[in-house]
Amino acid sequence: MQIDKSLMAGSTTLLILSLLREGEKYGYEMIAELARRSNDTFQLKEGTLYPILHGLEKEGAVKSYRREAENGRERKYYRITAAGLSLLEEKTQQWALFTEKVNAVIGSAAPAGG
Repeated sequence: MQIDKSLMAGSTTLLILSLLREGEKYGYEMIAELARRSNDTFQLKEGTLYPILHGLEKEGAVKSYRREAENGRERKYYRITAAGLSLLEEKTQQWALFTEKVNAVIGSAAPAGG
């Protein structure tokens, strides 16, 4: 079953910050890790990921730097900042409250016509 993209849009920042909490990563690494952990449910495109990362960088939630990879290519790595950790905590609490309330509604919904 495909997940509605609008549901993904509200959780992408939370997912990205959660990955970066574990350590610095470059863009493709984040895309691959999200896909792997979600059994390919979350398949971000670069055109979705990089604007989010740039916005988080502008907010001070992440910092980036360039480093040469083992293959000789230069990669841009991202790491979470203290502000990013605070934002992650806030987003995690919001997500927990949201899912609790959605589950309360859908779990107790009465059958139609009853």
